Amino acid sequence: MAGYPGRPDDPYAHGHNAHGQPYPEPDYGYGEPEPAPQPPPQPPLPWAQLLTGIILRPNQTFLRMRDYRMWVPALSVTFIYGLATAFGIDDVRDSINDTTFSALVPPLLATGVAMMLGALLLSTVTHNMARQFGGNGIWAPTAGLAMLIMCLADIPRLALALFMGSSAALVQTVGWATWIGTCVLFTLMVSVSHEISRPRALGSSAIQLLGLLVLVKLGILMTG
Repeated sequence: MAGYPGRPDDPYAHGHNAHGQPYPEPDYGYGEPEPAPQPPPQPPLPWAQLLTGIILRPNQTFLRMRDYRMWVPALSVTFIYGLATAFGIDDVRDSINDTTFSALVPPLLATGVAMMLGALLLSTVTHNMARQFGGNGIWAPTAGLAMLIMCLADIPRLALALFMGSSAALVQTVGWATWIGTCVLFTLMVSVSHEISRPRALGSSAIQLLGLLVLVKLGILMTG
């Protein structure tokens, strides 16, 4: 008799519905495993670790800070660096020594602000060049790191220039060495921050590196 379960003409037999289509397999939760949760991002480095890490642990520092803004340390260090740079140039230092304190403050502050704005402009150019070369980095972290690199890498030359004068042979030699070190740090930073090859990273930094050589290391070019 038709219509009873188990008979050949029974539409519900063998796991089929009334339309003769098989019932969907039940999902017991044994399908594809869910991807493992990603670890939370590491917090930004504090000032001391950021400044020392750029020189001592560049790759780890650049990778850690590639997504974080660092305007306060970048602008502060660049401003102080601009003030110190004025004392590292022979002619400027001689004129400063013959100037009263009240007349000295405005030009020094102007020098610090000019260095800060110039570094920000050049760092922005580096970021835009990296994006043109296919980079995917963020402007604020790239600019902040670039500003810190151009100041921190020049500290050995600047420290010697403050005591020996920018025309000393040792100062000029150290200046060229620190500029080469700056090229290396810029290449690593742009490559990590923008995920591009190192030759492209160096090309992206070329304008800032030349600007640094001409505008900051004046003692090397003018007295060498």
